[in-house]
Amino acid sequence: MSLLTIKNLNYHYNANVVLRDLHLELDAGQIVGLLGSNGVGKTTLMKIISGLLTDYTGDVQVDGHQIGIETKKVVSYLPEKTYFRKGESIESAISLFRDFYEDFDEKRAREMAADLKLNTKQKIGTMSKGMQEKLQLVFVMSRRAKLYVLDEPMGGVDPTTRDYILQTILQQYAENSTILLSTHLVHDVEQIFDRVVFMKEGKVLLNEQVDVLRQETGMSVDRYFREVYR
Repeated sequence: MSLLTIKNLNYHYNANVVLRDLHLELDAGQIVGLLGSNGVGKTTLMKIISGLLTDYTGDVQVDGHQIGIETKKVVSYLPEKTYFRKGESIESAISLFRDFYEDFDEKRAREMAADLKLNTKQKIGTMSKGMQEKLQLVFVMSRRAKLYVLDEPMGGVDPTTRDYILQTILQQYAENSTILLSTHLVHDVEQIFDRVVFMKEGKVLLNEQVDVLRQETGMSVDRYFREVYR
């Protein structure tokens, strides 16, 4: 059984068609790049998978369940913008995640926070943007989820922070889970992808293993991406 199954997914925002007749199937145990130009519906798709948008038509299932309470237990979502309150401390965020998510690994979160040399009593609002990006990833990857949905986890951060984020993803990624990661930094990230999904005009244009794509096109993922979206 596939971990993620989407059939005939449609989503409209006011008069705008964001997703149209979208089909997608992903198995467990892979890191998947969700790629496409701005406005093709990547963030909308991720919000639907994560249970944040519900006014869609079609069938969306994670781990055999329709999107709802059961899927929220196994999906860990990283939005493009931080959701922590500026006055909140790392310690209070740990307490919140511990109470809210049964699969939250507090030991793992504290170890990663220590790696970042963070004081758990520090207010999140006093951190730099790059540090907040790291911290948010710490919490998302500290859940023992089956599906990690990461929306532009490296957007607007420096190369050193980018390297840390990639390392964290690879180190904390479990072989029986899947990571769905959207990014515009294809050249910097494609080495971690097992599979890529290209979106265009609200649909899935391509869903292929990276090795097969490189062999069939003779191009890197980044170069092929530029050919498709130029």
